[in-house]
Amino acid sequence: MNHRQIMEALSGLLLVLFVAMLSGTVVSTALPQIIGALDGSQTQYTWVVTATLLTATASTPIWGKLADLFDKKTMVQVAIVVFAVGSVVSGFAQSAGQLIAARAFQGIGVGGLQALVQVVIAAMIPPRERGRYNGYLGAVMAVATVGGPLLGGLIVDTSWLGWRWCFFIGVPVALIALVVLQATLKVPGVRRADVKIDYLGAGLIAAGVSLLLVWISFVDDSFAWISWQSGAMVGGSVALLALAVFVESRAAEPVVPLGIVRRRTTALAILASVAVGMAMFGGAVFLGQYFQIGRGYTPTEAGLLTIPMMAGVLVTSVVSGRLITRSGRVKPYIVAGAVVLVAGFALLGVVDHETSLVFVGGAMLLVGAGVGMSMQNLVLAVQNTVPLRDIGAASATVAFFRSLGGTIGVSVLGAVLARDVADRITDGLRQAGIPANGTSGGSLNLNALPESVRHIVRAAYGDSTGHIFTISACIAVVGVVAALLLKPIVLRSSLDLDKG
Repeated sequence: MNHRQIMEALSGLLLVLFVAMLSGTVVSTALPQIIGALDGSQTQYTWVVTATLLTATASTPIWGKLADLFDKKTMVQVAIVVFAVGSVVSGFAQSAGQLIAARAFQGIGVGGLQALVQVVIAAMIPPRERGRYNGYLGAVMAVATVGGPLLGGLIVDTSWLGWRWCFFIGVPVALIALVVLQATLKVPGVRRADVKIDYLGAGLIAAGVSLLLVWISFVDDSFAWISWQSGAMVGGSVALLALAVFVESRAAEPVVPLGIVRRRTTALAILASVAVGMAMFGGAVFLGQYFQIGRGYTPTEAGLLTIPMMAGVLVTSVVSGRLITRSGRVKPYIVAGAVVLVAGFALLGVVDHETSLVFVGGAMLLVGAGVGMSMQNLVLAVQNTVPLRDIGAASATVAFFRSLGGTIGVSVLGAVLARDVADRITDGLRQAGIPANGTSGGSLNLNALPESVRHIVRAAYGDSTGHIFTISACIAVVGVVAALLLKPIVLRSSLDLDKG
């Protein structure tokens, strides 16, 4: 394909990626008002995000495998339809529980879109040239991540729209992407006669990950760390995942090919992707809450305040992509991104409810720069090591673990935040001489609270946020180690591996 043909096909794929990213970012600044309107709790706040990440994570390797077995264009279109249906159902939710369930269904489509865009691009463009086009992907992701919070804030601040349009707004964009892809995407259709989908392995992986995340969400609140419930959930999760590995090792067409995962580059990219996943999802979710609940800004203002992080993603993804295409070397940029990511999280770890916004903005800029230099390039490094026939499984495997890192990160950080906030609110009420009845800080609808209690709740959220980013910085160090251990490579200029 020449450059013009690639850009025509890429236009539809970029719309698809925009839709997938927008589904998460458009609600990030609106969530406090959404959960407040539905009278939800901090745990439900976390699960509105976690539910989408969970199903996206569990379905990603399945989508990737289907892309290797069936027509890639058809798979992308199916994922768009699933996403659109989930968006409509989410918009009509009448309770926090219904919203969580609808978001879980929407996540199946999101998982397909995130994985399949990478797969289709890899089927069109050689790895070395892909660095330049990855810059376009980074730019679209930055626009979606910047525009999403702003759009979500404007929607909930506009009385004649309301928060439900945060979910409806993605539907027309998804339908436009569907039409554009039908007209422009010309990927050779490949349908193998000996198709065997490992449904058992996929089910075991999804069940094992889901059980672990449920335990993370409820431990130390509904039951103790050392209890029979913890033992049953953790033991059950380990057993399910171990059984999944056993099944995958013997499956004719494994969902997650262990041969690919065992390769040095893939294994290290997976470790680094976990840290990037935490940055991408945790940062967007909890920074929006910090600005609104901890600092008292409106959803629109909170969206504007997240621009430094998204500017970092935009600039570094485009610049690093161009430089990688020129040199063919990807490791230096992944290492630099991982180091900058740790530095950004470390600075965010010291924020409280009175920290200068200039300082917070500088820290967010570093986090965004770290994500921009590492996220797409980790996938690129893995794609360079596998033949074209396995590109779907390899790309989806990295995306799977990145989403898994984000899902676990949001769950763990959300649980830590909820516990810390509850303790701070209780202490604040006691010091103010206000009876702590157990419900004053349980709702995120601050407008329903007395002014004295509202101030205590804001201070609790603002001061607790720094603790969860300190945890993120510690985990991100693993990404630095993994990036340093990556083997230096020069990206190939051919679409497939040399047959010899």
